[in-house]
Amino acid sequence: MTHKGFTLWLTGMSGAGKSTIAEQLMAGFHAEQAKVELLDGDIVRTNLSQGLGFSREDRDTNVRRIGFVCEILSRNGVIAVVAAISPYRATRDEVKAKIENFVEVYVECPVDVLASRDVKGLYKKALAGDMANFTGISDPYEPPENPDVVIHSDTETLSESVDRIWRELERRELITRATDLPA
Repeated sequence: MTHKGFTLWLTGMSGAGKSTIAEQLMAGFHAEQAKVELLDGDIVRTNLSQGLGFSREDRDTNVRRIGFVCEILSRNGVIAVVAAISPYRATRDEVKAKIENFVEVYVECPVDVLASRDVKGLYKKALAGDMANFTGISDPYEPPENPDVVIHSDTETLSESVDRIWRELERRELITRATDLPA
């Protein structure tokens, strides 16, 4: 596979499937020996953004830090895959404006489905009012206005979602695959 440096940013609420989709994409990139890095929101929070809370200012700082790393990686020919809630549209748009090849993927899923998937019971607590600053419940989540790809993780299979993202990357000529990807 040949590729340009670009950022593939998966945004959506907790439990929507961002990390699962990102992991499948990473398997495909690795199979093609692409230069690629994954910035998963949970991992970034424990390393790059350790100490930040969940106020709007701290969330924006976290997204800006991820964006800064993506800008450097993309500029140097690396594919940066991001799987992060990144709840505020203005901050995502700010990051997008700084990165030449930026592909925004909105992983959409209804709250009732997210709550049914939630093994930790966080949605249940948030919906009962027992958890503050929970994105999409007690704190806002602002969906992208014009994402490049919309994934409906409640109705699409993982394979269908990943394939739609790959087709968009090929359409933009950011990647050219030498072989078919593993299913």
